Amino acid sequence: MKTLVIIRHGESEWNQKNLFTGWVDVKLSQNGISEAHKAGKNLLQKGFDFDICFTSYLKRAIETQQIILEEMDREWLPVIKAWQLNERHYGALQGLNKTETCAQYGDKQVHIWRRSFNVQPPVIDEKSPYNARLQEQYRDVQTSKIPLCESLSDTIKRTVPYFEQNIKPHIISGKRVLITAHGNSLRSLIKYFEHISDEDITKVEIPTGKPLVYKFDDNLNMIEKYYIE
Repeated sequence: MKTLVIIRHGESEWNQKNLFTGWVDVKLSQNGISEAHKAGKNLLQKGFDFDICFTSYLKRAIETQQIILEEMDREWLPVIKAWQLNERHYGALQGLNKTETCAQYGDKQVHIWRRSFNVQPPVIDEKSPYNARLQEQYRDVQTSKIPLCESLSDTIKRTVPYFEQNIKPHIISGKRVLITAHGNSLRSLIKYFEHISDEDITKVEIPTGKPLVYKFDDNLNMIEKYYIE
């Protein structure tokens, strides 16, 4: 049996402020830091261990994983950072207050932007300080690969191929893998693991800071899954 643990980063400062975040690189809130410590303690208490770890380029996921490894006395484990595991890019919505955006555009339109499978939000202004194409952490990434907005469908087109090429072989070989990422990048992987329909995946909620354990057979067919509380 193969084991994979995935976890959405702890609450961020912008989660706390009810802002659209996407690829904007914000830190964990104090509550998010506490969530990460609790996750690490719970994983250790339940006897989990890992061989290799993956996370995104965004500090809220990186910090969460670092805290978990600290709690488990596993800071020496190899950690691979991949922009393909970043959150969905929310385009021009990034930095906007969700409640105020609903007041401006209407609840129905904002719900479509947030929850539909293949509808993109408005494209970010290329001069925006939140445009990832202008940021140093993506200096080695081909510009055309860096999105200006994404639907969940777009996000899947980068997360699942990355998983298949770079993470799946480790799991198949028997290595214990930890992925610390984001609500939509993890939702993309969950859809892939569980063969969830395009419609149903938009209803899946992933809590912050709670490890989700997957058990697979040798062909990576899911046997069971459960959260560690």
